[in-house]
Amino acid sequence: MAKHDSALLSSMLVRGACRDFADTPIPQDLVDLLCVAAMSAPTKSDLQQRDIIILHDPEKRKILAHLVPGQAWVAKAPLIAIFCGNNRRQRLLHDWQGVPFANDHLDAFFNATVDAAIALGAFVTAAEAMGLGCCPISAVRNEARAVSDLIGLPDHVLPIAGLALGHPKQPATISKRLPLGITCHVDTYQESDLRDTVAEYDRTRAIAQPYVTQRSPDRFPPKETYGWSDDKTRQYSTPERAEFGAYVRAQGFTLD
Repeated sequence: MAKHDSALLSSMLVRGACRDFADTPIPQDLVDLLCVAAMSAPTKSDLQQRDIIILHDPEKRKILAHLVPGQAWVAKAPLIAIFCGNNRRQRLLHDWQGVPFANDHLDAFFNATVDAAIALGAFVTAAEAMGLGCCPISAVRNEARAVSDLIGLPDHVLPIAGLALGHPKQPATISKRLPLGITCHVDTYQESDLRDTVAEYDRTRAIAQPYVTQRSPDRFPPKETYGWSDDKTRQYSTPERAEFGAYVRAQGFTLD
């Protein structure tokens, strides 16, 4: 492996979410560089349907932190960015040139969402390569309308995820991931040994990274052995973002 590749790859292999930041501000020229790196990422058909909104305004940051309760670290992050899918520019091009927009269906929403997600991943990779710590904030979609109003999003633009970043106070914990044998496939999707593999993953992860608390103790009895699959099933046993589809439609997207 070439030396110029190894440092970046190493930073990706040892990455972990950072929620504990130093007070050190991030210089604007570095923020600009990270935005350039994000916008240099792949985009469907060169449509470039993704935007980044950097939140500097203290009042807006305070409101955003209130909209994602239970995540106090959001308010303490030196920098907050919100990544948005933007199908509006494409539609404006059609208006300006008098050409019908012939793809007003689910794929318009999907393309913009994927573009924003790719940009988010590129931004995180670049930021961590520069020694910063990051943590995506998917909870911005819990209150998508309020977040949309907060940052003034017009029709056909929607928040995909927020991102908190800054200089980490301590090294991030690397989350043990599911084994490649059940997440990366050759030629065809397969689920052989899936249940046993997940059970073994639960066991080894519980040893290496035990959960400090068990989710929803008011609804579930405590378990002597509490693993990743327990936590994720409890998480998704509670309704979440049920109004997101209505919000997306209200932003002008057709989901058919």
